[in-house]
Amino acid sequence: MKNKAILLVNLGSPDSTSIPDVRRYLNEFLMDGRVIDMPYWRRFLLVKGIITPFRAPRSAHAYEKIWTDQGSPLIVITEQQRKALEDLTGWPVYIAMRYGSPHPGVAFANMMADLPSLEEVIVIPLYPHYAMSSYETAVVQVREIHRKACYPFRLSIIPPFYNNPGYIDALAASIRPYLDQPYDHLLFSYHGIPERHLDKVDPRGKHVMAEGQCCLDAPEAQKKCYRHQVFETTRLVVEKLGIPEGRYSISFQSRLGKGWLEPFTDVRFQELPEQGVKNLLVVSPAFVSDCLETLEELVMAGRETFLKAGGESYQVIPCMNDQEGWIKAIASLVKKEYLQ
Repeated sequence: MKNKAILLVNLGSPDSTSIPDVRRYLNEFLMDGRVIDMPYWRRFLLVKGIITPFRAPRSAHAYEKIWTDQGSPLIVITEQQRKALEDLTGWPVYIAMRYGSPHPGVAFANMMADLPSLEEVIVIPLYPHYAMSSYETAVVQVREIHRKACYPFRLSIIPPFYNNPGYIDALAASIRPYLDQPYDHLLFSYHGIPERHLDKVDPRGKHVMAEGQCCLDAPEAQKKCYRHQVFETTRLVVEKLGIPEGRYSISFQSRLGKGWLEPFTDVRFQELPEQGVKNLLVVSPAFVSDCLETLEELVMAGRETFLKAGGESYQVIPCMNDQEGWIKAIASLVKKEYLQ
């Protein structure tokens, strides 16, 4: 790894739980054309005129519920991952956020100050699955900042690792201890995306929405098909853990509007007790760091919905965060691509 550095890129977080900071963060996030993919003027009116004014106070309250003495859980955990990876490997590791701080440009400037002979930056977007609103937008931003600043080092981007053996092993290991307790069902809750995003990234021009796992006969489409990739992650994990058919299912959370991937996680929380599921486990493989979507949406709001619907016990399995197996998996991603 001589003359190389690692950059871990995550989603980001507001600087604080104040409404102005949350509003600023939401504006940056939702004005991204890969998140809300409509013409700029329509996106501007929707975000600045409707969504942010109403959403910022509610989101600020949600962040208050999960905020720690050290700050945003997502930022704190990503920093813990950075330190753990650096301690494990001895490689220079930095972090950046797609929205908010630290900005990739700041990370690059710090690298140049610390490593004047830097030749290559290996970028690891901390998104296991490809989506234009997560992995793609992070990669595009990092490349654009690198191009505009004419940095002397080159960039190498780690591809989505949804089926990487190290990631699957680490994810399965994080779930395994919870299977020792009585449970009726394991729900794999993935972050949702609009169905139209599948069409936009599909090289065939039109995504074929199949029952169950899609794109099985289209290897090129699989590279950018979020839906295929989450089904494949689930298949590999349940196979490794020996979870029988009928004891698990997939859902999608955090929807914003109509036309998003189904079934919806919050709806499933209401349906499952009626179907005889009283003891529920929930895991969120699209997130490698606990954040608002896991700590508030799943742990808090999800519990309330499930128990009110007739459930009896509810457990959200924490993200892998800085677990040793996951940090080793990150290192293996780099070794596989660049150190052979």
